[in-house]
Amino acid sequence: MSQYPHPVRVTLDAGLVECLESLANAAMERFPEAAHPLVTKLSRARMVAASRLPDDCVTIDSNVSYQDERTGRTQQVTLVLPEQADISRGLVSVLTPIRVALLGLRPSNRVRWKTRAGEERALSVLTVASDTATV
Repeated sequence: MSQYPHPVRVTLDAGLVECLESLANAAMERFPEAAHPLVTKLSRARMVAASRLPDDCVTIDSNVSYQDERTGRTQQVTLVLPEQADISRGLVSVLTPIRVALLGLRPSNRVRWKTRAGEERALSVLTVASDTATV
């Protein structure tokens, strides 16, 4: 697996921080494999006002296309809060390890993440667009 010498410093919408912190705290016992990385991501992220968040930055309601670097499989999803998730419509919860890994990334960013089984994987973001239809 490729080494990434410089971890990507992600940018997040400061207006979502309180919601994401509450989500992580509530999930700490049931889904620690997603909650702990989310808390870590929030503590390391650069926070900006929603109006200053780049249009191609993965956030809630973003349509994201990404590629698993090990399998080459490409997937397109819309990142949403857990209560809005509907896998049949491609609406996936931010509270999964892979979606936490995507949060705050931009096209061409690469990141390593761990599956629920503890396997380390890597992915590359291909495209990001906002999805006003799910707001």
